[in-house]
Order: sequence, then C-alpha cells, then structure tokens
Amino acid sequence: MKIPEYFRKMRGTTRGSPPRVSNAEIVWSWIGAFLGIALVAWVDQLFFKGIDLSLMIGSFGASAVLVYGAVRSPLAQPRNLVGGHVISAIVGVICWKLLHPYPWLAEAMAVATAIALMHATRTLHPPGGATALIAVIGSAEIHKLGFLYVLIPATLGPLILLAVAILVNNIPASRRYPEIWF
Repeated sequence: MKIPEYFRKMRGTTRGSPPRVSNAEIVWSWIGAFLGIALVAWVDQLFFKGIDLSLMIGSFGASAVLVYGAVRSPLAQPRNLVGGHVISAIVGVICWKLLHPYPWLAEAMAVATAIALMHATRTLHPPGGATALIAVIGSAEIHKLGFLYVLIPATLGPLILLAVAILVNNIPASRRYPEIWF
C-alpha cells in the first residue's frame, strides 16, 4: 500500500451522521438501561454493602449501551455479554498477578490479550476490555478479590443485565432479544 492510500483510508467511506432512531427506541433503551443498572446496584447494596466486594464496575455502563441501545448488534448478544466479561476478567486477574510489578505492561497485556481471546472464542464484547483493565488498575479491594473478581462482579453482573435485557427488550413489538444465544 502506498502512503497516500494509507492516509486516504482515514477519511472514512460514508457521508453524514448515523441514522436517527425513533423516540420509542430511545425510551425503551432508557428503560432497559435504567432497570438493568438499577438492579445491579440494588443487588450490590443489598448483598455486598459493608464488605470488600462490589458488584458494580464501570464496564457495565458500556454493556448497558449495547444490550439496551443496540439490541441487534452481535456484540450485544448473550454469548458476547457474559463470555466477554468472564474471559476478560480471567485475563485481567492473571495479568495483575503475573505482571503487577510492571503496571504499564500488565495494563496493555490485559486489554490486548482479552481482545484476542474474545475474538478467538467469538465472544467479542468491547466492555470486556474495560473489565480486564479494571482487574489491573482497580483498587486494593479489587486486587484482593483475585479470581473471585471473575464471579463477582464479572459473571453475576452481566447475568443480571442479561435477565433485564430479555424481559425489557421483548416488550415492544419492534424489538427482539436475543438474536442468537450461542
């Protein structure tokens, strides 16, 4: 490839902004995201308040965008939602345990390896990259969890989001979730 071709690729291929979604789609996305995140937060408060364990991590906000706002996306399907977080959490914990003396290396290795393994297992879920990174850059409490981080929050949280997504996303006639399970 020649250098001008390389830079020409950076211009993009289409003009204009993404298509607008209906007001109903906006409302259902809001309802799903509100209920999904609220349920994770409520379960967190009910069962984990006062102990060094948290069910809520930042990557769930990005998962909510996918499973409630882009319900037909392959990246939002159950296999990707749950599998992406679980695989990424495992990778993140391993990278922290092996590479914590070199934080920059642990961070880069966790995200890059999580992406590679999600691709290899057909579970690509972009918020999984954040789940892997949180395992490395998280607080001392996160680090103390070790592999428990894989179960709580990285498995239980997505399962709660999934349950809400199945219930809410199938209420309007215009939505169907999931498109595929496995």
